Amino acid sequence: MAIRRERVRHELVRRTLTVVRTAAVTPRLVRVTLGGAELEGFAAPGPADHVKLFFPGGESRDYTPAAFRPAGDGGEEGDGAPELDIDFVLHGDEGPASAWAGRAAVGDELVIAGPRGSHLAPSGVSRIVLVVDETAFPAAGRWLTAAGDDVPVDVLAWPRDSAPEVYFEGRVPAQASVSTFSANELEGAVRSLAPFDEGTFFFLAGEATALVPVRRYLRRDLGLPSEQVQASGYWKHGTAGLDHHAPIDPSDPD
Repeated sequence: MAIRRERVRHELVRRTLTVVRTAAVTPRLVRVTLGGAELEGFAAPGPADHVKLFFPGGESRDYTPAAFRPAGDGGEEGDGAPELDIDFVLHGDEGPASAWAGRAAVGDELVIAGPRGSHLAPSGVSRIVLVVDETAFPAAGRWLTAAGDDVPVDVLAWPRDSAPEVYFEGRVPAQASVSTFSANELEGAVRSLAPFDEGTFFFLAGEATALVPVRRYLRRDLGLPSEQVQASGYWKHGTAGLDHHAPIDPSDPD
C-alpha cells in the first residue's frame, strides 16, 4: 500500500498570548506554556506543524508545538482555558528564541501566527523512523502519539545535552524505541535498521548538515521516493535564521 498524506489548510491567525508557566524538561530544554482567549480555535493536527513566534526586536522563528490542550488542565470536563506548550533549546543569548525563553516569566506576552496548514500523519504506513536532534524532539513526540500502539517507531536521537530518555519518559508506545547516537553515527544507525519496505516512512529533522548523509542514503542509494522521506533542516551550524523549508542538500533537492 502506497503512503498517502492529506494536507489541511488553516486560516492564518495572529494571536497574542501570555506565559502561563515555565518548566525545565531537561537541563537544556525549557517548556513555556502559553494561554489566553485568542487560543480559541487554534488547531495544529499535523505531527510536524509549526507556528511562527515573534520575539522582541522584530525577530521571528518557527517552532513545532509540543502540545495543545483545548481545555488546558481543566480535565475531561473541558472547563479549563486552552494552553499551548512550546519547547525551547537553551543556548544562552546566541539567538532571540533562546534569549527570550531563558528569561520568560508568568505574565509575559508572546505573539504567534499559524499554522498555515497541516500535513497530517500519513496513511498506508507500516513503520516510522524518526531521526532527530533536540530541536525536533517536540515533533518526534507528536509522531509517537500519532503512531500509537499500531505502528512500530524507531527514534534515532542525536542530542547534545538533552537526554531523550528523560524527554520522552512515559510517552513511548509499546512498539516504539528510542536510541541515542552521535551525529556521525546516524547514517550507520539508519542502515542497521534495513530492510525497509514501501510502507516505511522517514522523518528527519534537526541540524541540516548532519542529516545530509542520511537523506542521501535513503533517496540516492535506496532510491526511496520523496513521499517516504521528509527531511527538514531546523538549524545549521554557522547560519542564522535558517529556512526550514529549504532543501537540506541543495545538490539534490526534491
